[in-house]
Amino acid sequence: MIRRRLPALLLFLSLLGGCLASPNPTLYTLAPVQGTPLQGVAPKTVGLRSVSLARYLERPQIVLSSTGYQLMLADNDWWGEPLGAMLNRVLVEELSQRLPGSSVLAEAGAITAMPEATVEVNLLRLDADQDGTVVLRAQYGITPARGPGLTRDVEIRVPPPSPGIRGQVAARSVAVGQLADRIAASLAGR
Repeated sequence: MIRRRLPALLLFLSLLGGCLASPNPTLYTLAPVQGTPLQGVAPKTVGLRSVSLARYLERPQIVLSSTGYQLMLADNDWWGEPLGAMLNRVLVEELSQRLPGSSVLAEAGAITAMPEATVEVNLLRLDADQDGTVVLRAQYGITPARGPGLTRDVEIRVPPPSPGIRGQVAARSVAVGQLADRIAASLAGR
């Protein structure tokens, strides 16, 4: 009788030990960064398609680095929402602030309208290099309702303002804000 219950008891104790050993993760979010409002000939309605992420970034854990053929993850530091959805939310807010005469709408949002221009973003990298500097590498494209579109490759480097994961997240927020600056300038015709 005891021999039959012993494996179940051992399994229960190992599961209990695993639960007690792993605390709840610390959750982080990117914060919108204020930019300079642009006065220009920006489209009245801008549609932002869902940001496309490099697959290695599609995880709840924060990716610290992808250098040296190795992917390094934060042990217990996670994004508070899926990174793609968070980037969309932040970029909509930042582009709206930078383009005060435009309505910027997320493709996945509840409001639909025929945009005068559509923005697409491929995020290729968002982690730290070997020196700890955050590297954002992306491509963005703008397709107007009429006329030719444009595409741009962007690499942005931002040193963290402080050590640790908070400094890394702050630097990533600044990098996304700088990406929004470049997209807004392209939309405003500069």
